[in-house]
Amino acid sequence: MTTFQQHAGNGQPHTVAESVAGPADGARPATTAGVAQVLERMRALDRALPTDDGVAVFNRVYLAVTEAVAERVGNGTFEDPRAAGELDVHFARRYFTAVDADATGLRPPACWRPLFQLRRHPRIRPLQFALAGINAHIGHDLALAVVDTCRALECEPPALEGDFDRIGTLLTGLEEGIRETLMPGPDLLDIADPLTHLVGSWSLEMARDGAWAAARMLWGARRLPDVAEEFADRLDASVGLIGRCLLTPLG
Repeated sequence: MTTFQQHAGNGQPHTVAESVAGPADGARPATTAGVAQVLERMRALDRALPTDDGVAVFNRVYLAVTEAVAERVGNGTFEDPRAAGELDVHFARRYFTAVDADATGLRPPACWRPLFQLRRHPRIRPLQFALAGINAHIGHDLALAVVDTCRALECEPPALEGDFDRIGTLLTGLEEGIRETLMPGPDLLDIADPLTHLVGSWSLEMARDGAWAAARMLWGARRLPDVAEEFADRLDASVGLIGRCLLTPLG
């Protein structure tokens, strides 16, 4: 499965070139029910996966994020709750597509392959698994999810920018908690520990800013499908390389 052969909400594959070309016939925006279905799927994965599985570690993090977003969709946090919910659903579908590809013996996008290949490695720590998943999902999937959302809502990326930033602020706050929860205590970790240097080399804020820039580029290239295709493939590969580095086995 290539970067572009992700699945739309109806279960049929579509390309990014198709996503940016315009709305599909019969397209319907996601609703609160869609967010609820996303949460249900994540909770099912949480129950099914061994707790020490690297994908399970990321899934627990992502579940917490999605629960926080779902709560805020209904309390007036977002300028356009409908658009925020739509983005949340399209974003999650990219992750589920990677999960399903791996489960059926297909190749997930390059950005996800390090996590799925190394998910049971005994010398990779939980924080590394969490950050590798966040890197794949923010660095690659988020840009494509913005494109998917613009296609579904028949809008331009600037219409989503305010709520995109609100979700980003939420993610940044949650990331701090994730690092505190999964980082070994001070008696086990000091400044010389390789994990300190590894996790300090990656920034969610920078990944989020890069995702927004990539989404705008892909949308701007919607009439140049070959250019959009090549850009997305290169993005997928480069994010996968960063994920491979984040999953360097440690002693």
